[in-house]
Amino acid sequence: MRWETLKRWGADVARVEPLTGGVANDVWSVRVDGRLAVGRLGSRSDADLAWETELLRYLDRAGLTVPVPIPTTDGRLFADGLVVMTYVEGGPPETEDDWRRAAGELRKLHQLTRGWPQRPGWRSSADLLHAETGTKVDLGAMPPEGVARCRAAWARLAGRETCVVHGDSNNLGNVRVTADRVALIDWDEAHVDVPELDLVLPGNAADLDDGAYDVAAQASAAWEAAVCWDDAYAVKRLAEVRPV
Repeated sequence: MRWETLKRWGADVARVEPLTGGVANDVWSVRVDGRLAVGRLGSRSDADLAWETELLRYLDRAGLTVPVPIPTTDGRLFADGLVVMTYVEGGPPETEDDWRRAAGELRKLHQLTRGWPQRPGWRSSADLLHAETGTKVDLGAMPPEGVARCRAAWARLAGRETCVVHGDSNNLGNVRVTADRVALIDWDEAHVDVPELDLVLPGNAADLDDGAYDVAAQASAAWEAAVCWDDAYAVKRLAEVRPV
C-alpha cells in the first residue's frame, strides 16, 4: 500500500493506529499538524474520490456533521488513493431516540442532494433492473433466480425521485452520536439511489408505515446481497428477499 503518500500532507504527519471497520480500504488514525484525523487508503479512481470528497465538503457547508477532507499541502483533496479527513467524535447509537435523530440526518442528506449526479462507475437499483454490472455489483455472478428476486424488489421503487444515499446507514459503526449532534461517517458506499434504501433502520426509526417499510427492507436486502456477493452475509441477505 502507498502510505508514503501521507507525506503530501506536510512534514508533521504520521500514522497512529489502524482503525476497525474498513473492508475495502486500509483505514488508520493519523496526526496532521498535531490534530487527530483519519486516513483512508484504497483503490478507488480519481473520479470516484473527487465525487466523494466534493460531496463531503458540500454537506459540511450545508450543516451536516461529516468527515471533512483535509487538503494536501498543494491543495489536493486526495492523492494516490489516499484521503485524509477530520476525526469525528462520538459513540454509536444506543437508544431509539439516537436512531430517530440519525433518521433525521439522513432525511436532511436526501433533501440536500436531490438530482445529484451519479458516482462515477456506479449504478442505482433502478439501473440494475437492466444493467448487469456497476462498481462492486456483478449480477452475472449471482444465481439467476436470485437476480430475479433482487430485481423484483428494486422494481417496487422504480420511478421514485433519487438523491445521494449514504449506503451503509444502519451500520452502528457509521453513526456517531453526541449529546448535541449526530454524525454520519464512512461514505465509501455512498451513491445516487432512492432514499428508502437508507431508511431501513433499527426499530423503524424512520417511522415508515408497514407497506413502505416492507418495500424498503426488501430493496435494501437485495442491494446488500448484490453488492457483497457471494460472502456469507450476502447469502443471508438474499435469503431475506422473497421469491418472485
